[in-house]
Amino acid sequence: MINFPKQHRVAFDGSFDLGQASSQSPSDTDNKQLKKRLKKLTKRIDELQRILYAHDHHSVLLVFQAMDAAGKDSTIRSVMSGVNPAGCQVYSFKQPSAEEKDHDFLWRTAKSLPERGRIGIYNRSYYEEVLVVRVHPEYLEGQNLPVEVDRDTLWQDRFESIRDHEKHLARNGTLVLKFWLNVSKAEQKRRFLARLDEPEKNWKFSTGDVAERQHWDEYMNAYSEVLGATSREYAPWYAIPADSKPYMRVAVAEIIVEALEALSLEYPEVSEQDLTRFQAARRLLEDE
Repeated sequence: MINFPKQHRVAFDGSFDLGQASSQSPSDTDNKQLKKRLKKLTKRIDELQRILYAHDHHSVLLVFQAMDAAGKDSTIRSVMSGVNPAGCQVYSFKQPSAEEKDHDFLWRTAKSLPERGRIGIYNRSYYEEVLVVRVHPEYLEGQNLPVEVDRDTLWQDRFESIRDHEKHLARNGTLVLKFWLNVSKAEQKRRFLARLDEPEKNWKFSTGDVAERQHWDEYMNAYSEVLGATSREYAPWYAIPADSKPYMRVAVAEIIVEALEALSLEYPEVSEQDLTRFQAARRLLEDE
């Protein structure tokens, strides 16, 4: 088990106090310095991904959850901008299809898990099934659940399934890092209005997002329970302040770098036999 970075990490004791999770970055942060820092971190992530690919014994799963307009897309784009596209895959999970509803709630994400040597990114994930569906329990009616499923214990049962799933992934070499981008209600409002005010951002705006905003307190209660119930030493949650995008991106990148470095990955060693064959191949090339 690796020692995960501690900054912004949600405790593993089964509790989470939403009131102690700030959406604000530290007051002494400087955006110019943050951008320089991010550039160095993205370069390091690229280096580590190359070693991860060559080592081929581990994979990485990055899970991003947040309220609308928190910056999931831009964070993924900014933090992973330097990584070879061949070593990284991003999946966005929206409303489930009819086929997906005919399987258990983990199926549609499980079939998109990253192979060893690759970084997989979930923009939303199976956690939607204990967040959105909990705020809108009427969605359960379309999930074709067995009659014997106990609705009174459903959410706790799903938490248990998620913990078991993530423990299984960790046991089999997947580094699981989960990020909750904690944007404030006031900042979300500002970003929604910016999407309306700036024509080039109109496409981002959805009236449905404003409707979901009316359930803010319900979502916060759901997040509070979810993070406490599923942040574990094998798959930690990080509550990242998201009102400042530059700070948020650096915080995410630093956690990824520190966690990858803790794996102590190395390029594969070449055997003496291989070295001998390499020398023979060199002579053939040089004699052409």
